Amino acid sequence: MRDRDHPLSKDAARPLSGLRIVELSSYVATPLCGMTLAQLGADVIRVEPIGGAPDRTRWPLAESGTSLYWSGLNKGKRAVEVDLSAEDGRRLVADLVVGGGRRGGIVISNADRHPELTFEALRARRPDVIHVLLTGRRDGGTAVDYTVQAATGFPLLTGPEDAGQPVNGVVPAWDLAAGLYLAVGLLAAERHRVLTGEGQQVRVALEDVALATAGSLGYLAEAQLNGTSRERIGNHVYGAFGRDFATADGGRLMVVALTERHWRDLLAATGLTGVVSALAAALGVDFGAESERYRHRRVLGDLIASWFETRTLAEAEEALRATRVLWSTYRSFTELAATLPGNPLMGKVAQPGVGEHWAPGSPLVMDGEQAPPEASPEVGGHTEEVLRAELGLSAAELAELRKNGVIRTTRGRST
Repeated sequence: MRDRDHPLSKDAARPLSGLRIVELSSYVATPLCGMTLAQLGADVIRVEPIGGAPDRTRWPLAESGTSLYWSGLNKGKRAVEVDLSAEDGRRLVADLVVGGGRRGGIVISNADRHPELTFEALRARRPDVIHVLLTGRRDGGTAVDYTVQAATGFPLLTGPEDAGQPVNGVVPAWDLAAGLYLAVGLLAAERHRVLTGEGQQVRVALEDVALATAGSLGYLAEAQLNGTSRERIGNHVYGAFGRDFATADGGRLMVVALTERHWRDLLAATGLTGVVSALAAALGVDFGAESERYRHRRVLGDLIASWFETRTLAEAEEALRATRVLWSTYRSFTELAATLPGNPLMGKVAQPGVGEHWAPGSPLVMDGEQAPPEASPEVGGHTEEVLRAELGLSAAELAELRKNGVIRTTRGRST
């Protein structure tokens, strides 16, 4: 799986080389944790039940039926297929977890139901084990990103101003944040183990991630101290001036003026400096203050919207390029896909069941080097390789496991 001769593949981009992690997971957060670490050089062994995990078929799909979703979240891992319903299969996975030498003994999971794979059971076999567990709620109860969204207030602020019902975000933000928290927690625990020789369990609750974010960004303090519920404001930026604007030819841009410099540049570009100065004098306000720009966002927005409505998208873009204003044209995924060749984040990947396409490498640039993208594994694509190399199983022992149905005789369907 590791193309060490790839022109972008340098040691600086893989500082976790030598770290070995076993991953038992599905869907977004825990696979993202594993992939983030794999892109930094860790050897991540993804363990799945016979036939593959349930998220192997999640939409969107390639024409072959291969999940583009799964393939996108599991790049650069090795895949082992084991019957987790059988005690022998679970014992085999536990052997993998507690093995791996000095930099092994690490597992990521989003379930704690198998007795042989709990933190307590693994710690009894290897005292310095690191067990990283994602739960839905702090008490161990189940939750997914969509239910966490509902429980934490954000859908009541999302969507058009006149929306009469909650609107969930389409990006699973809490899953993504949780996956990165899991990776940070794992690395912190591994550093602690290097310094002290002690293992530990790291637990992250998906709901806690959302609550922590709501608290850190002031939503919870605002509700407690002011006793008010924040209003839904559509595409306006809360507390500052920012909104979307339509152009004469049907284009649309998002424009944000966070600072006084941004605001002056936006007025100069649209020729509205004098008009807005007169409006400020009439209202007795200072639009140099971010709070006043937000309070009067509708009248200011209507003035600026009139300028955009008489320009083409190309004319608006040209005017904004000469400023410090923060802006972007709205683009579809199809339009964005056309821009991928030449983007330094992207690289060509030949994915089984999908074919060759542009995929992202790691967004982390380490000492100027970035790990390139790698293909995701086929179901059970490395089962015998891993069991031979990591557990020292012989051909006869592998044959016995196949005979008993603990591992597959042939590889399953591709990703």
